[in-house]
Amino acid sequence: MDKVTLSKESLSRAKNGDSLANYPAIFQGFAAKGINANDIKPRENVFTYNAWKALGRQVRKGENGVRVVTWIPAKDSDSENSFMLCKHSTVFHVSQTDPIQ
Repeated sequence: MDKVTLSKESLSRAKNGDSLANYPAIFQGFAAKGINANDIKPRENVFTYNAWKALGRQVRKGENGVRVVTWIPAKDSDSENSFMLCKHSTVFHVSQTDPIQ
């Protein structure tokens, strides 16, 4: 999978996911970084590195995000059974990014 496709899929999952399980970690993590709770809007201004790239933004070097758990659909190569794969990801606030020139 090329980088552009990866970024677009990441953005799609971030915007269309329906789980709220990571919201407490997101709010707590960014509030600890000094970001006002009113400025933290998951699925609007908090995304993964690849999702920000798909939105035309670059996470600044040295920025630390907030770790969250994501569930990715996968298939067993032997039996073609579908399942969800648990993966840790890091999300970044828009204030940690710059427009890609």
